[in-house]
Formats: sequence, structure tokens, C-alpha cells
Amino acid sequence: MKKTLLHVFLLFFVISGFAQNQTFSGYIKDDNTGEELIGATVYIKELKTGGVSNIYGFYSVTVRGGSYSVIISFMGYDSQAKTIDLNKDISMDFSLKPSDTHIEEVNVEGERLDKNISSTEMSTIKLPIAKIKKMPSLMGEVDIIKSIQLLPGVQSSGEGSSGFHVRGGGADQNLILLDDATVYSSSHLFGFFSVFNQDAVKDVQIFKGGIPAQYGGRLSSLLDIRMKEGNSKNITATGGIGIVSSRLTLEAPIVKDKVSFIVSGRRSYFDLFFPFMSNPAVKDAEIYFYDLNGKINYKINNNNRIFLSGYSGDDIMKFSKLFETNYGNKTFTARYNHLFSSRLFSNLTMIYSDFKYGLGASEGSMAFDWISNIIDISVKNDYTWYITTNNTLSFGAGLIRHEFLPGSITVPDESLLNGLEMPGSFALDYYGFIDHSINMGDKISLRYGLRFSAFQNYGESTFYEFDKSNPTEYIVTDTLEYNSGIINTYSGLEPRINIKYQINASSSIKANYNRTMQYLHLANNSNSPTPYDFWFPSSKNIKPQKADQGVIGYFQNFLDNKLETSVEVFYKKMYNVIDFRDHAQIFLNEQLEGEVRVGDAHSYGAEFLIRKQKGKFTGWISYTYTKTLRKIPEINGGKEYPAPYDRPHDFAIVLSYDISKRLNVSANWVYSTGSPRTFPTGRHEFNGMIVPVYSDRNSIRLPDYHRADISVTYNFKDKKNNGEKKKFQSSLNFSIYNFYNRHNAYSIVFTSDELTPNEMYAEKTYLFPIFPSITYNFKFL
Repeated sequence: MKKTLLHVFLLFFVISGFAQNQTFSGYIKDDNTGEELIGATVYIKELKTGGVSNIYGFYSVTVRGGSYSVIISFMGYDSQAKTIDLNKDISMDFSLKPSDTHIEEVNVEGERLDKNISSTEMSTIKLPIAKIKKMPSLMGEVDIIKSIQLLPGVQSSGEGSSGFHVRGGGADQNLILLDDATVYSSSHLFGFFSVFNQDAVKDVQIFKGGIPAQYGGRLSSLLDIRMKEGNSKNITATGGIGIVSSRLTLEAPIVKDKVSFIVSGRRSYFDLFFPFMSNPAVKDAEIYFYDLNGKINYKINNNNRIFLSGYSGDDIMKFSKLFETNYGNKTFTARYNHLFSSRLFSNLTMIYSDFKYGLGASEGSMAFDWISNIIDISVKNDYTWYITTNNTLSFGAGLIRHEFLPGSITVPDESLLNGLEMPGSFALDYYGFIDHSINMGDKISLRYGLRFSAFQNYGESTFYEFDKSNPTEYIVTDTLEYNSGIINTYSGLEPRINIKYQINASSSIKANYNRTMQYLHLANNSNSPTPYDFWFPSSKNIKPQKADQGVIGYFQNFLDNKLETSVEVFYKKMYNVIDFRDHAQIFLNEQLEGEVRVGDAHSYGAEFLIRKQKGKFTGWISYTYTKTLRKIPEINGGKEYPAPYDRPHDFAIVLSYDISKRLNVSANWVYSTGSPRTFPTGRHEFNGMIVPVYSDRNSIRLPDYHRADISVTYNFKDKKNNGEKKKFQSSLNFSIYNFYNRHNAYSIVFTSDELTPNEMYAEKTYLFPIFPSITYNFKFL
């Protein structure tokens, strides 16, 4: 009790000691578009300190009163210097001009060059959209997820897949947010493309560790994607025409500098050529995907703003009336920003997320319609208190309501199939957090936080109790029916801490620890996510997954902070990790929990990165060594086995060179160890049948994966209309995917030889040979 009172007294003393300080605050924007800039730097020369704008472009700097020279900077923009007399709290907005207004440079990276040294952040990488657009791409489709897969510690789920694994975590252990709304499936065409339209995205950041306390619900990573807010100055149109899809984005002010919007659409057009085909089945087929993004930004006044944003995307595949499938996401975010004072910033957000998928056949004796989805409705309120320039406190709370509809099959009268209604379920997900950042002198910075989370199953539900004495097959012993009320509760504390010790101006040592908990799980018995995997909640039978991760890293910059290098070593222990028994029945199984097996896992490794972000020649080289092992008593005879995505060696080279202002050449090369698989190693006769004998779980690997891609982008000369400010910009991108035509194994199956049925042989399937593409991009300013 005495210690508690002492802490309260010290906190009061520290805060009151700052009462005579003065604060200047405001927003930092792009002068051309009015878009708020994330991560812009406010630097006070005399004090050698300052602040950084948050994800809404807001900054707040509190120092002792006086006259100061302030420099506002943002990479890719002209810096702005201003002298301010700070004898009272003042509000001051800044607008920065892009240093190069060419089409490829308007969306600029925007971080101080030494941020990797000076901040407490580690295991965190921001990818500039302008750089992503220059990377070689599959079929000309610029892909945020595939760009993320080239970073250290992040591995692809497989050839052509938009799934990814972070530091030994599963693809379902990544929290993917679009304007704070959860995106449950980030892929189009079964993983070949991601759902994120480059022209609608403003900011991309991935956290592999040191995840801020306000985020949770997944074990391994956070991928935070922010949409543009819309040009509040002028009408602009951006788009592109490729071999797979075309896209168009419109931005404009409704009321200049007060209300703006953005609408962005993308659609593939495979099906536009089908009517010209001679095959009737193909002629009537429909295969396409689309994305639609929209956002409205309303600045009520300097202290109040409202943002409304939404996304809708679908994949449609129809083959006459014989078979059809569709799946897609819908999200909506309503956000209210309010400034209580120049030091206290608040956010009230309401979010809706819906992932839905289905299969069907509309006619015939096998006609059916299957639908499944997961719906989230959530609200959260968070605050940031800028106590001083070196002392920031964040806190807040949130609630998510989950609705799980694992599947229902309806059939017409003429169908020979039977209908089925899988029981749905409901859950509540609560959390509260506090997060404190403090600079303790020139050398040491600390960020620590605590998150409390709780999860409750509630409402009308059906659960099963199992006899688990036979590890190969659990037997149902009882059925529990609930009509209402709270059925089950889990809760836990999730501490987070980051610490930095700055050795000198160009090097630092950092460490972090975080605990994460995951209450939702993905039913999947393949090695990469598909649209037909489905999410199910923790329950009486399934405990939440939990992970503890520790990381230590050394960061060193060279050439006046133009060249970044780092090495991070990590260890992650995971508890209550789920896997499925051999030959598990996942699809439309009311007793799915009886197929689940639970145990522990651990992963460890090291990540090396060399990155250059500024100049004509940019890019990075990364190498990751990771080992991920699971131990589940009922699987593999209780012996430890590799996770299905355990690939120890992962190497990537990503390079970009501006030959001139108009011509850019980019290339990347990737290499990784082959994925582990369980293959038949022999056969034996049982009751007159030939039965395969399988290896230990995941004990055999596919061949190693490697691939090179290149691209060339030519920017045409800007066109102006009779000397007016309005102008037209355009570029042409030519890409070659898999430049040296490597036939990487997508799968290997074993079949009987037709001439000698008793002999088996392995047959490899690969997806992409060498694949060229061309894309035309344009922008009206």
C-alpha cells in the first residue's frame, strides 16, 4: 500500500512539474492533396528534441516556453523551417510540398532516416507504397502482401499464395487490419493476388514483435494498412490497365480543405473473353474478382473530425449452372477524432467486418447452395496523452461481438442431396490497455504496456464432450445445449515492453518482450490458407492460444544514415497450439472440436537486414534463419515435428535503380528451404488392399524454392493543358515473373504406374513458368 501511494505521489509530482511548460500542436499535411502525413518529424534545433505525427497526422510537442527554430520534415518532401515564440499553448498546422511530384513519387515513405536507431521500435517495418509499386509483380498486379513476404522474418505460404508466416507462426496468427477493420481473407483467386488496391492505400506497416498494447487477438504479427483520405485540394483520377485487371481511383474535395472523398475500384476481366470461346461450358462461364474502396473525411473544426471508410470485394466463379463459388470481405469503419486539449487526443471507432463464402450448383439432381461466414461488430475508444515531448501515455478499451456461421446447405426439392444446418455460435471479446513511452535521457528509451483481454462464449450454442482415451479418434460422450447466457470465459494479461539503448548517433541496441493471446482459430488441413477454411472460437474444449516472444537486436547505420543494417535474434514459445489429427474431417463437421489436437510449439531464429531507402539506388538484402517445432501428444507418436511452414533458410534481394527521372529498373531474387510434407514411404497389404505407409509428420521436404523477377518502368513526359496547373502523368511497367523459368514444386503426388500398377512414382505440379506482363498507369492532376 505504501509503495502504491508513493507511486501516485511521484506521478503527481512529475506531472505538476510540467505545468509551466507550453505546447504547440497541429496536423502535418501534403500540400498538394491535403492528406495527413504519418510519421512526419517536428524537430526543435535548440533543444535537439521534438515529436512525430501519429497515424492521423497529429503532432504535439511540449517544452519550456521560449523562442525556438522548428524544422518540419518528411522523407520525399521539402523540409519547412519556422521560428515560433512559445509563450502560450498554440495550434499550428504545416503543409509540406513533395520534393518530386512525379507520379511514382507522390506517395512517399516518410520517416526520419535514423528512426531505426533512435526509436524504441524493433521488429517493425514500414513499406512505402511508392517502393511497392516499382517491384516486379505477378501478371502486373502490384501486391502488398507479396511485398511483405520479401521482408526478414516473413515467409510465403507457398507459390502464388497471399498467406504469410511470421517467426514460426501460422497464417491465421496474423492480424490484418484495413482502417482498423479485420480482414479475414486477404486473397483473390485462391491466393494469387491480395485484396488491397495500391491506389487506395496510404500506409503499410508490419509488426513482427513489440506489438503495441492496443492491438491483440493474434499470436504472431500485426499488418496495419491505412487507406487514403481523399484529396481535399483538387480533383484527381488515378488508374491502370493490365493484362489481368484494370483499376480507377477518384479523389476530390466536396468542400475544399474541409470535406473530401476517395472512391477506388478494381476488376479483373478473364470472363470478358469467354463469349468468344467455342466450348459452351467455357462460353457461359464467369470468373472474375473485384474490389471497391471508399472513404469520406469531414473536418468539422480543428478539434473534431469524422472518417467513414468501407471496403467490399468478391471472387465470383460460375461454370454454367453446374458449379459456382463466391467469397469475399466487407468492412466498414466509422471514426471520430477529438482533441480535448493540445495534449489529449482521442479516437472513438465503430467497426463492421464480414467474411462470407459459398459453393453451389443451381440446377440438376445435385443442386445445392452452401453458405458460411463470420461477422464482427466492434467499438473501441482510445486516448493519447502527450504529457511532455519525452513522455506519452496511451490507454483505451474495446469490445468485439463475433458471430460464427460455419455452414448451411439448402437444397431444392428436385435435388437428391440432403440439407444441413451447422450450429452457429456467438462470442464477446473485451480488452483494455495502457501503454507508456518515455525517453530517459539521450541514451535510454522505454515503451511498456499492459493489455487485459477476456473472451466469452454466449447465447444459443451446442457443445460436445469427448472421451479422449483413444488419441486417434475422440468419441462423443455427451451433448450440451445452451439457450442463452454466458457459457464459458477465458481471460489473461498481455504485458509488452520495448527498450532501447543508443550507443551513439549511428548505432543502438534494442530488446523487447511481448505476450499475445489468440481466441479465434482457423480450421485448415492444408499448408496455406484457402477461402474455404473457416474460423471457430475458443470454447469449453479449445483453450486460447498463447505466446511469449523475446527479441534482442543490434542496429547500425552507415553513410550518414543512408544505409541501414540490423540483426535481430528471437525466441518464441507457443502454448495450446492446435493441429488436426491424421485424416481429419474438417469440412461440414458438427463435431469439429473432436478433430483438434492441442500441444505446444516453439520457434527461434535470427534475421539480418541491409537496407538503403534514399537515392537512385534503393532496396534491401535480407536473410532469415528460423526453426519451428511442434510437440502434440496425440500426433506423430508424441514426438516433436516441424510445423508445416518450417523453412529454416530464407533469403531475399530486392533492388531498384532510377536510371533517370523517367526510367526505373527493379529486380528481386528469393530463395527458401523447401516446405516439410508427410509422404508415403512404402506400402503393405491389409485385408486384401494395398495401403500406403507414411513418413513421420512433416519429415520430408519439397525441393528448395528460388525465383528471380525483373521489371522496367518508363515514365512518360507530363502533359499540361495550355500552361494550366492541371496535368496528365503516365507510365508503362513491363515485368517478368520467374525470369529464369524455375519450375518450383507446388505439390507432389504419388500415383501408380499404368503399365506396372504395383510401382509408384512421384509427380510434381508447378504453377508458373516464366510469365511476362505489361501495365499502363495514369494520373490526372
